[in-house]
Amino acid sequence: MKPMFTPKRRLIASLLALALVGNAAAASASDERESLEMLRETTLNLIDALVDGGVFTREKADELVKAAQASAARSAAKQKAATPATVRVQYVPETVKNEIRDQLRQEVLAQAKQERWAEPNAVPSWLDRIKWEGDLRLRYQNEEHADSNADPLAYIFATLGGSTRATGFLAADNTRGTTANTQDDRDRLRLRARLGMQARVSEEWSAAIRLATGSATDRVSTNQTLGQDFNKYALHVDRAYLKYEPAEWLSLSGGRIPNPWFSTDLVWDEDLSFEGVAATFKPVFAEGAVRPFLTIGAFPIRESNPTASDSRWMQGVQAGARLKLGHRSQLTLGAAMYRFDGIEGELEADPALNFVPQFGQYEYGRGLRQKGNTLFYTDRNRTDGTAPNIWGLASRFRPVNLTASLDLAHFDPVHVVLTADYVKNTQFDRGEMQRRTGLNITDGKDYGYQYRLTVGMPKLENLHDWQASFSYRYLGSDAVLDAFTDSDFGLGGTNLKGYQIGFQYGVQQNAWLGMRWLSAESIDSFAPNTSYRYAVDVLQADVNVRF
Repeated sequence: MKPMFTPKRRLIASLLALALVGNAAAASASDERESLEMLRETTLNLIDALVDGGVFTREKADELVKAAQASAARSAAKQKAATPATVRVQYVPETVKNEIRDQLRQEVLAQAKQERWAEPNAVPSWLDRIKWEGDLRLRYQNEEHADSNADPLAYIFATLGGSTRATGFLAADNTRGTTANTQDDRDRLRLRARLGMQARVSEEWSAAIRLATGSATDRVSTNQTLGQDFNKYALHVDRAYLKYEPAEWLSLSGGRIPNPWFSTDLVWDEDLSFEGVAATFKPVFAEGAVRPFLTIGAFPIRESNPTASDSRWMQGVQAGARLKLGHRSQLTLGAAMYRFDGIEGELEADPALNFVPQFGQYEYGRGLRQKGNTLFYTDRNRTDGTAPNIWGLASRFRPVNLTASLDLAHFDPVHVVLTADYVKNTQFDRGEMQRRTGLNITDGKDYGYQYRLTVGMPKLENLHDWQASFSYRYLGSDAVLDAFTDSDFGLGGTNLKGYQIGFQYGVQQNAWLGMRWLSAESIDSFAPNTSYRYAVDVLQADVNVRF
């Protein structure tokens, strides 16, 4: 059977009894009657308000009042029997009475807020721990190829030497297959849709999941090109992870997580999510002017699958700090090293035995690469008469990345942000590449850098918010893995240099227009040791909304 008096009702009854008892005990003290009557009326008014709000019925309220009156009568009788001659009321200063009254009111309000029994149309408290977010972007994109670009067949014939950086230009891995576009201009409409949910499970644990458009095999783009015969689009799990934050200075994440590194799109594309685990340490100093951080992570690229293939992993560590330079400026510095294990290619031990499970395990697959990295045929000595079609990375990869960003807020809300990024692959070794591939590759670069100037609001949220930017990029062929770098500049990949200009303007709250012009050309030939070059200009015009 449900008890008549719940905790909140017992609290109200106690307040009412206190008011009634106080009123009876101070019947002969006219100077106290006004204050006690106020307390009684306040309590009765609170009960009426709760009845009107539907917390309990009028019958239950009357029962509370009757029970409080009976309790008050008994207390008054006991007090009168104990002191039949004279009733003395101890003087209570007005400040003390006000303090008691405020304390009781705060306790009632706190319990009402916590239990949500004084809120009309109250929703379950667990809904407050869930946050939804999403965005939509409609984009017009024009791609204008340079007239000096080589015919696609030239890149095919160049690969017959056993090495290339242009497999992204081929529609098939086999050199006798059809080719992709390198000369004709292209116009298209593209759509990006993302929907995410974050749930605060407790003070320390949280979970998140995000769905996005795009291809399941394209990790660096969530764009969906329109013009698919009106077919439906697929939503893929873009992020799904758990986060544990036992202290202000420690955060642990695992699953398919957002980019944990302080970085730019020189190394990591902005749409890239990482699969694995990461931990970030942020010690807090008393003065707060220096906030150091340390991030470590381990991410499987390919699982071990004996006997067909070995595992591939990426490990990373980054140390840095955020420094306050007065009240209006902040400098953020980061130094990172990323290590890729098992990613480089090797010549097949016996190219004729292409039917064994281990055959092709050193491939840098078409679904992984973009373009720009130096590749070679891992089965180029094949003797079975078929065309070679297995590509592997000629170099190993262990890039070191230095990043700095200076945020000047002297004209707040307008910020001026200067960003510099530098990366170098410390494992690029031409002698080792020749021993691995059997090829003498004389060109190619192992470093890259980017400078960017951004002026405007840090985030576009309101009407008339704006942001303008200019950047210059130089990214050598084997400075980073082309699989994970920016997919828009030069239509993706490495071995590219050029500039980018952008402008965004808020047309409503959480709605803005954007335009970017990206001009890129190759640094070295996309066919090693030849003169074949490549250049493309890209115009992007966007309509964005966020909710």
